[in-house]
Amino acid sequence: MRVFVTGASGWIGSAVVPELISHDHQVAALARSDAAARVLREAGAEVVRGSLDDLDTLHNAAAGSEGVIHLAFKHDAAFSGDFKSAIAADRDAVTAIGSALAGTHRPFIATGGTPAVPDRTATEHDGRPTTTNPIDDNSPAARAKTDEMVLALSTRAIRSAVLRLPRAVYGENDPGFTTSLIATARNKGVSGYIGDGSQRWPVTHRLDTARAYRLALEKAPAGSLLNIVGQEGVTIRSIAETIARHLGVPLSSVAAENALEHFGWLGALVSLDQPASSAITRDLLGWRPMHPTLLEDLDRGHYFR
Repeated sequence: MRVFVTGASGWIGSAVVPELISHDHQVAALARSDAAARVLREAGAEVVRGSLDDLDTLHNAAAGSEGVIHLAFKHDAAFSGDFKSAIAADRDAVTAIGSALAGTHRPFIATGGTPAVPDRTATEHDGRPTTTNPIDDNSPAARAKTDEMVLALSTRAIRSAVLRLPRAVYGENDPGFTTSLIATARNKGVSGYIGDGSQRWPVTHRLDTARAYRLALEKAPAGSLLNIVGQEGVTIRSIAETIARHLGVPLSSVAAENALEHFGWLGALVSLDQPASSAITRDLLGWRPMHPTLLEDLDRGHYFR
């Protein structure tokens, strides 16, 4: 099918595009820069010039497609603390794409994050906002309300689904949280973890993630909320131990009250135990992780070159 992809030149999108093309899909990819356009053309995609703010462009590109994968998000604004504007832009994009696909029964695959559930492993049934757990739009959790917007589009004859990604999507040239942990260990001279380090991160390899997007595009039922998790929970201590071994620095426990001082913005993420299951998703899509685990990937050495 002809698929419109936003965020196509990003960390995950740049794996999704070749995954789609290798399975005989045609890709029209949003590009906001000349550099991104060049990379996407070289990958075999048709380029649609524009940004997440160009709502008419999003609408028209979606209308001319047989399916949409929405990966773009204003991460720069979010990481600077302005989640509210990033969330607002994302919801405007969802509205523009949804209006183009209404009544077509075409797939619309959007992106979210796995939730943290106190004292247990999160499943695909968790994380939806309710009247008893209101969500502030200036927080990362606000994306859950956007997820609900996407799922509600199934009532407008759109095969909408949300793929929720874990804390670490890892692999070669990873720009994300794992690389940030390594940078912190280099800068501090110790590889740290909070308390006893038993906090767990759900993780998935980038190429396994790309395959999940293709499978969801091809067969996820309307209204599906899916967790793309390769490993339910890798302990922060085991990650820190592997980093310490590769960098040749000491391993150190950091007191919870010093998490933000030591880790910066990552302090909140390494302090939380947030395992997540993908059992329902695996059964629904027939998806299984095929690539190395996070610790195996760290031991390949590319993170430390």
